[in-house]
Amino acid sequence: MFINGAWTEASTQNHFDVINPATGDVIGSMPDGNAEDAKAAITAADDAFADWSATTAFKRADILMDAWQIMNDRAADLAELMTEEQGKPLKAARFEVGYAADFIRWFAEEARRLSGQWLPSGRPDQRFLSVRQPVGVVAAVTPWNYPISMLTRKMAPALAAGCTLVLKPAEATPLCAKATFDVFTDAGVPAGVINMVTAADPRPIGEVFTSDPRVRKLTFTGSTAVGRTLAAAAGASLQRVSVELGGHAPFIVFPDADPENAAKGAAALKFLNAGQACISPNRLYVHRDAADAFINMLTKRVSGLVTGNGADEGVGLGPLVNEAAVDKVAAQVEDARDKGAGVPVGGQRLTDNGLDRGFFYAPTVLTDVTPDMTVYREETFGPVAPVVVYDDVDQVIELANDTHYGLAAYVYTDSMKTSVKAFEALRFGIIGINDVNPTSASVPFGGMKDSGLGREGGHEGLDEYLETKVAGISLR
Repeated sequence: MFINGAWTEASTQNHFDVINPATGDVIGSMPDGNAEDAKAAITAADDAFADWSATTAFKRADILMDAWQIMNDRAADLAELMTEEQGKPLKAARFEVGYAADFIRWFAEEARRLSGQWLPSGRPDQRFLSVRQPVGVVAAVTPWNYPISMLTRKMAPALAAGCTLVLKPAEATPLCAKATFDVFTDAGVPAGVINMVTAADPRPIGEVFTSDPRVRKLTFTGSTAVGRTLAAAAGASLQRVSVELGGHAPFIVFPDADPENAAKGAAALKFLNAGQACISPNRLYVHRDAADAFINMLTKRVSGLVTGNGADEGVGLGPLVNEAAVDKVAAQVEDARDKGAGVPVGGQRLTDNGLDRGFFYAPTVLTDVTPDMTVYREETFGPVAPVVVYDDVDQVIELANDTHYGLAAYVYTDSMKTSVKAFEALRFGIIGINDVNPTSASVPFGGMKDSGLGREGGHEGLDEYLETKVAGISLR
C-alpha cells in the first residue's frame, strides 16, 4: 500500500493474490489492508492537506503535466500490465492508457483556470467576493473494468483542486493502481497527498471512508447496489458525494437509418471490453422494417470476433473478470433462451484451446427479446447483444426510458429533427447520436436516476472537488 509517500505492508502483514483472468495464473500479490490501514492513510492525507491546498494552482498544474508526460512515456508497459491483469485486448488497453492520460492533461489545464468573482451588492459601501477552495480529504473507490482511466478521472481533478486523497482500488486490479501511483509520485506529488489502501474485502475500508469526519468527499465508480450503500453511509457524515453507477443503455435504430451501419456501430460498442462497460448498450431497439438487415450484419460482425488472451495477436474479445461474471451472463442467456429468444451466434462458455483456464464467454446475439426476460431489465456486463424489434416509432422513446438506470443511450437516424427530439426526450446523461464514443476528458460524464450523482470530466469534473466561499466586504 502507499501511505504518506512510502510503499508499505498492511498492518496485518497479510496479502491477497492477483489473478490473470485469461489464464487463471497468479501474477502478483498486494497487501490485504483493513480499517486501521485506511485510518492511517486518512491521517496522512489530512496532515498533507494544508500544504498541498496552499500550493499554487500553477505548481499543481505543472506536476500534473509532468505526470501526463510520464504516463505517455510508459504507455506501452502500462497497457501490457493492464492486459495481463484485467484481460482486455492490448489494442484496447493502449487506448485506455491514452484516455487516462487525457484526464491528467485536461485537469492540469483546468487548474490554471480556477477563479472567483466579484458580486454586486444593493449597498454602495459593500462588495462581495466569491472564491472556490478545495473541499478537503477525498476518499476514492475505483472499479476493475477501466483500471487506470477511472483512477485518473478522479485523482487528476482532486489534485488540480488542491485536495488530498485516499484511494481504494478494485481488488481485481491493484497492480494497475500501483503503476498509476508510481506515475504521480515520479511526477513530484508530495508525500501524503495521494495514498492507497488495498484489500481483498473492501467493506471495512468503505466503512472508514464514510464515517471518518476528516473525509469531506466520497467518489465512487461501481455497481448501483454498492453505490447506494456508500452514499447512504456518507450522508450520515454529510460528506460530498459523487457516484458513477450502473447502466442499461438503449440503442435505438430509427427506420430512416442505415441498418447495416448501425449494426457495425453496435457491434463495435457492445463488445468493447467484453461488454464490461457501464455505457455498453444492453437493449438494441430496431424497427421491424430494418430488423433483418440489422441482425444479419450484427451476427456477421460478432461471428468474426476472435476471443482469447488479450495479449495474443488478433484477439478482439478478452475474458470476463471472474467466475461470477461468467455465471451471471450464462444465467441471463439461458433465461432468454427458455423464454423464446433466438441465439444466432454464441450462447455458451468457451473452453476450447486452453480457454477453460480463464473466464471466457462467447460473444452472443439474442433475437426476439421481450420485456419478461431478465436481460431486458438487468445490466448484463458481458458480451451479449439483445435485439428488440419495435413497430411504433412514437413509442420507442418510452420503451427506452422504461428503466431505473439513466447513464447512456444511443440513437441512429439520418434525420436532424429525430436526433434533436430523441436527445431531448431520452432520460440519460450521455447520448450518442450516430456515435458510439460520446465521451472525452473535456466533457462531463455521468448519469441520472440509479446511474449516479455528479459528473466527471469537463469543467464540472473539477467543481466536484471545490467548495464555494463568499466574503462580504464593507468599504466603510
